[in-house]
Amino acid sequence: MSKIALVDDDRNILTSVSMTLEAEGFEVETYNDGQQALDAFNKKLPDMAVLDIKMPRMDGMDLLQRLRQKTTMPVIFLTSKDDEIDEVLGLRMGADDYVKKPFSQRLLVERIRALLRRQDAVEGNIVGETEDTKVMVRGDLTMDPLRHSVSWKGKDVTLTVTEFLLLQALAQRPGFVKSRDQLMDVAYDDQVYVDDRTIDSHIKRLRKKMRSADDDFSAIETLYGIGYRYNEE
Repeated sequence: MSKIALVDDDRNILTSVSMTLEAEGFEVETYNDGQQALDAFNKKLPDMAVLDIKMPRMDGMDLLQRLRQKTTMPVIFLTSKDDEIDEVLGLRMGADDYVKKPFSQRLLVERIRALLRRQDAVEGNIVGETEDTKVMVRGDLTMDPLRHSVSWKGKDVTLTVTEFLLLQALAQRPGFVKSRDQLMDVAYDDQVYVDDRTIDSHIKRLRKKMRSADDDFSAIETLYGIGYRYNEE
């Protein structure tokens, strides 16, 4: 049973969403603000966190920033329809997805399940060795899907599940272009819609992390209006 942390200062959302998730077989922990959640996470991390952005004491952005210092667990943001800037910023900081308020609880459940399935796949909870599970070496890049580890020129780089899957998809076929639609298929289930901006934000975050290991990292090339390509260095 996966444990989901739901963090929101709206008690109605906490009550209704937690009831839905529990009915779907999840174990749910609810928190009224980011600081309360962080205190609990410092003792034991859940399998996934669903965070509101605007909360008292510690907002969702601050909480995400602290979480990304120690964990790559999946994180979904809950945003209002006017939080477009916050959505992009959150994705660049390392959130895996976002859902706009007011939202369909069925959609939220589908996105939670999609992220957990991807987390399981990346962590190696799958049978047999495939191209997606073997250690991959592309020049200075080494990726081990079963250990969810990435290194560049021998330096470890910590990626979220989504970032890992996007980098893996690009690096598997150096020199070949992946369109945004193809990358969406890699990172998201068919029933989960995301727009081009979401993929672009993940790629920007991915580049930033790779450049933390090497200022000159340039293996991921943007082909404007087409997509992205990995160039083996």
